[in-house]
Amino acid sequence: MQKTKLVYIWSLRNAAADKAGQHIRYGEGARYMQSPLEFLAVSLNDTLLGEVYSLEGVIYDDDEGSARDREKLKEYGFCWQPGRPWFYPPDLAVQGRRVNDLLHAVPSTYRRHPLRAPERPAGKRAFERRLLDKLVELGAELVVLDGLLIILDELVRPGSRFHRKIVNIHPGITRLESPYERRGAYATLDALHGARGKKVIDWATMETKAVEPVWMTGASFHYVDNGVDSGEVIVDVLKTDIHPDDTILELRWNNFNHSLFPALHRGLSCLAGL
Repeated sequence: MQKTKLVYIWSLRNAAADKAGQHIRYGEGARYMQSPLEFLAVSLNDTLLGEVYSLEGVIYDDDEGSARDREKLKEYGFCWQPGRPWFYPPDLAVQGRRVNDLLHAVPSTYRRHPLRAPERPAGKRAFERRLLDKLVELGAELVVLDGLLIILDELVRPGSRFHRKIVNIHPGITRLESPYERRGAYATLDALHGARGKKVIDWATMETKAVEPVWMTGASFHYVDNGVDSGEVIVDVLKTDIHPDDTILELRWNNFNHSLFPALHRGLSCLAGL
């Protein structure tokens, strides 16, 4: 059976915030923070997913020319170096190839400009064209986003080459009708505040209002459209209990292992008809 060619896109700076590939403090001990990419690699090696998908490339959008990106990645760097942390074991292989050999940089350099700078829209379009060129070069048939801190435009519009061929794994439930809905870049922190009976109404000032506590969170695997985590949901998993005393990394670990990893596996299985 011919395998579907899979390309993975992520932001290293988001994985760095998770301390991916490191042991984090958890209660009185420590636990290993496995990245979704590492989980996917292991799944392609050890489960039926490897019979229907081949991982062709791993793209990251981080910009070495950006002082902000360099600061966020100062612990890891932009490529593996002996003696420094990395986001997964440096010898990690998937389907016989080292993951490090599959890495491709397509930096989102337009982010160097302020949000309302006149150069930014053209820079964003140029970034998406470079991303499209790389996906075509890699022969991508399905694209998985993980922690990409960018809203895609042309790549996912109806009629475009990758419309409904780009999916996202999100660490929160994205259905608006769900009482557990947590869209956006602050989904895990939003869930943690929710367990403490608070709702952040302004992330710039951290202004909150009192709400009924919500003690669970989960993950959604969904198609990507032009909105913020607003695409059609393929699979939801709601299996993560929240304790109000959790740290953000403890909750992140719990949600990855109880909800996000299962949602990623089930979502890919669903798309493959398994």
